[in-house]
Amino acid sequence: MRYNGRFWNKGDLLNLLEIILIAIGLAMDCFAVSLGIGTNNIQKTRRMVLRLAFHFGLFQGGMAFLGWLAGRQVADIISGVDHWVAFALLLWVGGRMLIGNGKDSDDCQTQDQTKGSTLVMLSIATSIDALAIGLSLALIDGSILVSSLVIGITSFVFSVTGFLLGDRLGCRFGKRMEQLGGLVLIGIGIKVLLSHLFGG
Repeated sequence: MRYNGRFWNKGDLLNLLEIILIAIGLAMDCFAVSLGIGTNNIQKTRRMVLRLAFHFGLFQGGMAFLGWLAGRQVADIISGVDHWVAFALLLWVGGRMLIGNGKDSDDCQTQDQTKGSTLVMLSIATSIDALAIGLSLALIDGSILVSSLVIGITSFVFSVTGFLLGDRLGCRFGKRMEQLGGLVLIGIGIKVLLSHLFGG
């Protein structure tokens, strides 16, 4: 792997479909949290849902970009094992989502979580995994501008959907969707490693 100094590489290992799958996997966390917030009994407004989705999308895309910047600093140093590191990161993020990040699946929100410091903390908490994904993209020459944009938009859409469906589906469904997202990321990690080992 050699970095050519561009934000977009035509020969990316990850194609657009894989980027979309990664974005969906990450967005499941936003979906689960938004679903939990949407189960409360407060009056829901358009401003609330847009505020929540905007913050989640912005932080997800921004954290992915920051992770990519950090990864570029160490890419050449660990170039011999970069695919193993990328695999480990995807496996770690996917595994965390699979076991639930230590969260109780029945722990729904009971008050307005879409404003103030609470919203910022939730945005950071749901985007930490995107930081690791950005790092893995740097190690396998993933295009960051497209990836960050797709991750941000996907998280926005899933956050809106989760918030609006909260009353109907509840927290337990969100937990299962988050686990599905974890499986997607683990599968992509395995694909990345196999592509490196067997030149696929």
